[in-house]
Amino acid sequence: MTVPAATLRKVRAGKTSRLIARVAIFFITIVLIIPVGVVALGSGAGLIALPYEMFELASRAPIIFPAHMVSAALALLLAPVVVLARRRPEFHRPLGRLLGFFVVIGGLTALPVAAMSDSTPWARAGFFVQGLVWLYLLASAYVAIRVRDIRRHAHLMVAMIAVATGAVWFRLITGTATALHLPFEPIYAASAWIGWMAPLAFVLVKPRVITELMSR
Repeated sequence: MTVPAATLRKVRAGKTSRLIARVAIFFITIVLIIPVGVVALGSGAGLIALPYEMFELASRAPIIFPAHMVSAALALLLAPVVVLARRRPEFHRPLGRLLGFFVVIGGLTALPVAAMSDSTPWARAGFFVQGLVWLYLLASAYVAIRVRDIRRHAHLMVAMIAVATGAVWFRLITGTATALHLPFEPIYAASAWIGWMAPLAFVLVKPRVITELMSR
């Protein structure tokens, strides 16, 4: 029985799209996520000097701010490992629980850190809502896996990771704005929302793409 040429082209196109998506995710992880996570971890641990604004915030919240930086950085760095271990339950489950722990600490501490920030009200609101959404997605993913809805659990966890990458896109957008001498405050405030909402929107709007990537 001969497979129609149109079907073969569709299959090949699907494989090519998945390959491109995986290469893009690998590139983003290596070039953006890991460096941002390592710098945030070093900053939270006091090994890397903080920018002046963050130094001021750290002095007002000497426990909460480092706890937020370290836990959020560890969550960002651990997330790709948890995804890669999804086919190995003996590793995936304990690593997933550890990731959840870091997200809970990072999300809860994000709320007072956002409130205490010297940023504009719009920027503080963006960081605050990001923390709430992060915690909501984690809780929803936990409920899904408790009722054995594995597909929904995977989708929610990817959505949660997308929100976590907001730290990466935020730094990329604000860094670009600084390099191009663009108005900083409005871009900073917009980045506090766009940084996490854009990747989250992609995951929510394209669930089939995420399912296909996670299923192989």
